[in-house]
Amino acid sequence: MNDWCQLLVEPAAEVRESVEQWLESRGALAITLQDAGDEPLLEPPPGAMPLWQQTRVIALFEGDADVAAIASALVADFPAEALGAVSLETLDNRVWELEWRRDFHPMRFGERLWITPPDGRDTLPANAVAVTLEPGLAFGTGTHPTTALCLRWLDSRADALAAAPELLDYGCGSGILAIAAARLGARASATDLDPQALTACADNAHRNAVTLDAIHAVAALPRRTWDIIVANILAGTLIHLAPELAARTRAGGDLVLSGLLHGQVDAVVDAYAEWFELLPPARLGDWALLHGVRRRERGLALARSMTGK
Repeated sequence: MNDWCQLLVEPAAEVRESVEQWLESRGALAITLQDAGDEPLLEPPPGAMPLWQQTRVIALFEGDADVAAIASALVADFPAEALGAVSLETLDNRVWELEWRRDFHPMRFGERLWITPPDGRDTLPANAVAVTLEPGLAFGTGTHPTTALCLRWLDSRADALAAAPELLDYGCGSGILAIAAARLGARASATDLDPQALTACADNAHRNAVTLDAIHAVAALPRRTWDIIVANILAGTLIHLAPELAARTRAGGDLVLSGLLHGQVDAVVDAYAEWFELLPPARLGDWALLHGVRRRERGLALARSMTGK
């Protein structure tokens, strides 16, 4: 099979969509947008397209396409000042879905908890609690600091999890947190908005010989409470979900929130302080994790509202 070729262009914002449509009309198999100006875009508003002031458009073509001619035609059809830099790259033909293995090695989180590819289990210490993972379309391999913070928290509660508390992984992605909790002894459930995440979670649970209590779409989540809820989501979403997660956390139970940058911690604390005693945040790089314990007084009233009793 031939190699692939990419055409890269950095158009002005007013012609970006026109350039995308032009490239699609010339046979581009895929269009990818990237930040061309090292501009952080941490959390776009709901429903908004995440774009930057300087956006790089990358068009992928089959290797036998005359991409040099396509690039020349692009330059001829748009003003030079509107296109910015135009360049070509050749991509070697590889099994891309296996490329992640080059840099994915067994990783330890805390004392005993490990995330490993299938061929890494034999290298782990005897006391390791291992989660075997092959990343797919869903977020969560342990390499991102927000996931690492959650895994470290779970490992630090290994003795408590061995008593089989009920745990909900809210926004489960690949299911890594629910599976790790189940491997440590918890009765874990998982939920997500994304059907692909639910599929990946179920597949990864099966791969790890773990039976999760339930895997629900968020809309189908039953009216009940959990001993522990872990939510590794973006800060704005966590703020919006504060009443929902508070109502679903059992009185005296634990809530673990990650996906927060340092500068977002205070806003999230303010959103949850009504219901939780919040501990000082754990930090890793630019990211933070909050752990809160559900107050019992209002927790009882909200639990009754969730169960209808």
